[in-house]
Amino acid sequence: MNKKISVSFIAGVAVFTSSTNLFAQDQNVRVNPVVMVDQFEATSGKFEGYRRSGAKGICAIGEFRGSAAAREISTASAFSGNPIKVIVRFSVGGANPKAADNTKSQRNLSLEFNLPNGEVWQHGNISAPVFGSSTPQQLLGRLASLQPDPVTKAADPVKVKAFADANPEVLLQGRHFASQPVPASYASVNYWGVHGFIFTNAQGKETAGKWIFEPVNGVKGLSDEEAKTKGPSFLFDDIRQRVHQGDASFNFNLELAQAGDVINKATVPLPEGRKKMTLGVLKVTSVSADGGGECLNINFDPNRMPKGIKGTNDPMLTGRSAPYAVSLGRRLSEGSKQQ
Repeated sequence: MNKKISVSFIAGVAVFTSSTNLFAQDQNVRVNPVVMVDQFEATSGKFEGYRRSGAKGICAIGEFRGSAAAREISTASAFSGNPIKVIVRFSVGGANPKAADNTKSQRNLSLEFNLPNGEVWQHGNISAPVFGSSTPQQLLGRLASLQPDPVTKAADPVKVKAFADANPEVLLQGRHFASQPVPASYASVNYWGVHGFIFTNAQGKETAGKWIFEPVNGVKGLSDEEAKTKGPSFLFDDIRQRVHQGDASFNFNLELAQAGDVINKATVPLPEGRKKMTLGVLKVTSVSADGGGECLNINFDPNRMPKGIKGTNDPMLTGRSAPYAVSLGRRLSEGSKQQ
């Protein structure tokens, strides 16, 4: 069983309480990270040297400046107000380094904040408000259900339906992508952190929420006809042009949790209408050459956080570190590639 965190507020301080929540799988069974990465390869294909997820990507560099509001809720050095260098990676979801840019699929914004005194803050943000599964066990089962049959080269629809019927939340992310237009640019789509995080200030007061990076110049999508004319590989040139024009900035917004909100389940977004607080602005300032850049061998583990910020016990958050490390080790041994 897994514990479900809800939020209550006493004297303005966030307090976390637990209630029992049952899932289809036994959540006490730890997923071997090697087995997880093996299953990614079995389901999506193995492309040596590439990331097992988000294979098609490009490195960039950005600058972040934290806001005064952020300094009120957290002592994290990222919010000092001084310019912070950020290593950025934009990518398309999936293991295929030749994935098409003009489809209704996932986009990723991965970040590494280079902070004072050797601190590092890494993010893995995606273009959906929910993750594709609520636990590593559920993710492994979903991937196994989608594994292509060696004869037909396609997933067994009976297995796919059976798993989805037993685990309906695995369909939520795909429905979101299907409901949205093809993003016009890496710089014109929202990116959610999907996990809940807790911010602590100098007085020990805690503020809980989920964050979202929203383009300063607004979200922009393509019609189906426009997407076809763009072709399957337009995003790299587009982001270079936008950065050159100074049109690649994001407001780093925190959606504030209220009493009763679930913040430790990646398939449950906060209710619509939650108050937002702008923690700062991220501006992308340069884009690396294809295939290279400082992001190449970073695994962007969202469990790496500075003092003043901590994660919840979301099993999908805590379960990401070990598979990421296994994947990175394989890429390094194979010779890291970007595209």
